[in-house]
Amino acid sequence: MKLAEIARKLACTVEGDPQTEIHGVAGIESAKSGELAFIANPRYRQSARTTRASAVLVAPDLAVEREAGLPPLALLRSGNPYLDFARAIPFFYASPHYSPSIHPTAVIASSAKIGEGAHIGPYCYVDEGAVIGRNAVLHSFVAIYRQARIGDDFFAHAHAVVREGCRIGDRVILQNGVVIGGDGFGFAKQPDGRWYKMVQAGITVIGDDVEVQANSCIDRATVGETRVGNGAKFDDLVLVGHGGTVGENTLLCGQVGLAGTTKIGNNCILGGQVGCSGHLTVGDGAMITPQSGVPNDVPPGALYSGSPVVEHRQWLKNAAAISRVPELAKTVRQLEAEVARLKAQVGA
Repeated sequence: MKLAEIARKLACTVEGDPQTEIHGVAGIESAKSGELAFIANPRYRQSARTTRASAVLVAPDLAVEREAGLPPLALLRSGNPYLDFARAIPFFYASPHYSPSIHPTAVIASSAKIGEGAHIGPYCYVDEGAVIGRNAVLHSFVAIYRQARIGDDFFAHAHAVVREGCRIGDRVILQNGVVIGGDGFGFAKQPDGRWYKMVQAGITVIGDDVEVQANSCIDRATVGETRVGNGAKFDDLVLVGHGGTVGENTLLCGQVGLAGTTKIGNNCILGGQVGCSGHLTVGDGAMITPQSGVPNDVPPGALYSGSPVVEHRQWLKNAAAISRVPELAKTVRQLEAEVARLKAQVGA
């Protein structure tokens, strides 16, 4: 594909030879001749000096220099290089296509309803009363429990599970090992010290355009609903506890854990290994940095860090102060010794 054609499809401007032939995409450091790379973070600008890529997506104002003797580098000027690189990948890579079919090893209950164009792979199970929309793909060993309701263009990778009564919107992707609507962690202490399991009578409701990555779990509510808004994206090993709410277009990164009834707003980002206590609210647009612990509400638009979390600027001050603790402890010991010496002199 000519660089000019890529620029036209991405609505970018070309600096360099528009007839440059591009046959693939790659990272800036590993790219070879004929490949398109990108620079989204200015700190990678120096990589453009030596990259073997034939063209690079860059911001409109990013200055790019080349080392002497290297082939010329064409540039695609983009307002969002990372997004446009993502849009360019399908120009060269087609996702696997699954033709409509039902594998002979799949088990589909007589009362289940499967939309037209569906692909049901080996050893999948669709239980009584389940409804799956058009063009669904159940790869293999996927289990859809009874009375589940799933929209169009659903894709479930191997070993994904949708439990009884749960509802899923359109264009939802479940990666390998995801469990939607597993039992919430609900137990009541009995007088004799044993735990009484609370029946998890609620469901999980997933909106449109949601992706849940490998081995993540979104538990069903004890009563009522656990809800995930449209466009939310969950990384691997994320847990959303029973009765929780995750807003639209919110990102939960790897190993985030939300205790039951936690409410996360729209357009939030929770970094890896963030843990939230139950019965709290994180406001719209808030960002929480990795490995933070959240015991209380977080206001909308805030940037919080630490455990327990505080406003990010305060956390930076706290971290700087902690780094000086050994020096301060040494000073305190010296002062204590000096005080002891002075007391001894006065006593003498």
